[in-house]
Amino acid sequence: MLKTIEGIYQNGQVELTEPPQTTGDRVQVLVTFLDASTIDPAKLRQLIDQLETIAGLQQGFEELNAGQTRSIAQFAQEMQQKYGISG
Repeated sequence: MLKTIEGIYQNGQVELTEPPQTTGDRVQVLVTFLDASTIDPAKLRQLIDQLETIAGLQQGFEELNAGQTRSIAQFAQEMQQKYGISG
């Protein structure tokens, strides 16, 4: 599963803006360095949202392939909670 977390690289270390939700103490990561002078914060947020959508789709296919299914109503409720949508 993919999870994108913003962070700052400083003095040889990456500080994350939130703790990762991991199940182990060793997790593979990908780090992308952005040029702060050329990146629009709104576009960065949009990119993060797109990556999370792709990760969600991937997780859904993995669950489907494993025979794990849920009702549309349950899925809709989860999406409402995740994105703060009132139903």
